[in-house]
Amino acid sequence: MNTKEYEKWVIDFYRNRGWYEYDPFVRINYLTEEVGEVSRAVRDIEIGRDRPDESEKSLDTKKDNLLEELGDVLDNIIILADKYDMTLEDVMDKHIKKLEKRFDQDQKEDDKED
Repeated sequence: MNTKEYEKWVIDFYRNRGWYEYDPFVRINYLTEEVGEVSRAVRDIEIGRDRPDESEKSLDTKKDNLLEELGDVLDNIIILADKYDMTLEDVMDKHIKKLEKRFDQDQKEDDKED
């Protein structure tokens, strides 16, 4: 599935469940919650959880959990962007231009110093 197909699938899925209707402030809360779950998943992979009430999981299980949480973050970003008539392609294009401009400028300044 390509990016555009996935965006459409997510938007339709969320609309069919009534989840799309949450306003952007609520969506941001969901996004923040999911980013926290990504942080927890990365911590589990990198340093472990060290909790006596949790059993140790395999690295594959931990990575699978991270993959799921990244998907939740992506879905929330897709819905939030769509609410403002933006696509992931718009986000990616704008971000590339920003980074290229920013770091092209840094490169030019570095070249001046040499």
